[in-house]
Amino acid sequence: MPTHLSIKNAPDTLVIRLKKRAERHHRSLQGELMSILEEAVSHEPSLSPKEVFRMVSALDLSTPSESARMIREDRDVR
Repeated sequence: MPTHLSIKNAPDTLVIRLKKRAERHHRSLQGELMSILEEAVSHEPSLSPKEVFRMVSALDLSTPSESARMIREDRDVR
């Protein structure tokens, strides 16, 4: 069953750019947004629990506080 999605408070400049992009691709705004979403998730690889474990292990974290520090640093650069 299809689900309805909604984006609230989208900046006018973003909406204008999306509409222009939809026009270039001969799509409705709805069609363009669906295309963008499909492309965004189709290239996202699914990781197995073993792969996640290997990636986390490769970080060589020694304490929970060290991982918390890394998360804070990542968050603060955004």
